[in-house]
Amino acid sequence: MPVSELVRKELDIAAQAAVNKLGTDLVAIDLSDQSLLSEAFLIVSGNNPKQVEAIADEIEEKLKEINEKPVRRENGEEWILIDYSDLVVHIQSENLRRYYMLDRLWNDCPTIPLHIDESR
Repeated sequence: MPVSELVRKELDIAAQAAVNKLGTDLVAIDLSDQSLLSEAFLIVSGNNPKQVEAIADEIEEKLKEINEKPVRRENGEEWILIDYSDLVVHIQSENLRRYYMLDRLWNDCPTIPLHIDESR
């Protein structure tokens, strides 16, 4: 079963919010055939802890505009997880992203193209 249209919309909004706060190396992973808990992951890198937090705050703000509120948010110094149930957003420092390699952990799952306006 493919990712729902709502999750695709949330992914694009979250991705654009991340790019607006200079998030890099964005990857959206389709978990719809692998997980019963979430349809997709969005993984984003930030340069430092303050940027990781700014990216997370912007994503929450933009998704709130379409009445999407997270089920939970877990804050670490260099990793913030925002759980929207069907979409889970991971914002990590570049060092933690290299260490945990979530992209590789889920590399058997297809990626989802993101629609981002990088000129914003």
